[in-house]
Amino acid sequence: MTLGVVVGLAAEARIARTLRAVVTVGGGTPNGAELAAESLAAGGASGLLSFGLAGGLDPALKPGDLLVPRAVRAFGQNWPADPGLLAVLGGPTIELLLSEGTIVASAAAKHRLWQATAAAAVDLESGAVAEAASRHDLPFAVLRAVCDPASRSLPAAALSALNAAGKVRPWRFIAVALGHPGQLGALLALASDARSARRTLAERVRALGPSLVLGENG
Repeated sequence: MTLGVVVGLAAEARIARTLRAVVTVGGGTPNGAELAAESLAAGGASGLLSFGLAGGLDPALKPGDLLVPRAVRAFGQNWPADPGLLAVLGGPTIELLLSEGTIVASAAAKHRLWQATAAAAVDLESGAVAEAASRHDLPFAVLRAVCDPASRSLPAAALSALNAAGKVRPWRFIAVALGHPGQLGALLALASDARSARRTLAERVRALGPSLVLGENG
């Protein structure tokens, strides 16, 4: 029984592909994640996993902290993760992940969402994966790590450097950074946070090994 893994970025796909699973890149958008999830479901996936980075809303979370939510909040409702998949992943580390349709870029916006929802973290894709899993009656779960913490705003240069395939466009990144040299410090901090998050994901994937297959740990 093969798990389908939806990732946003090519760098995340390289980590996820060490699992015994089928990995599809959604490009870091809700629409892309939905298309990726639908493709995996149509291809016979026995469950769906949303995998990658997320933004912190809980001020206690640090870059690199592991996120395995008990439920995802999206489209006005909570989507519970599958208990079996949660067990395979080692159990939940947070209660709720918020999946917004747009990037939550500023520290002030993160704080407002934390106060309003009590969600510990936020991403763009997990809601679409959860909804697709529900449509196809498939189990789903989320395995992510904190990239930007609640106290950090995302620099504009980072928001415009990705293409639809989830790859960084180096020249676009450089052009925006050169046009906004004041963002360099924030970009370097974000790059360091992303490395911490991906290191956490890689370590977790190595610990899981081939066990992340539905039906082998039930």
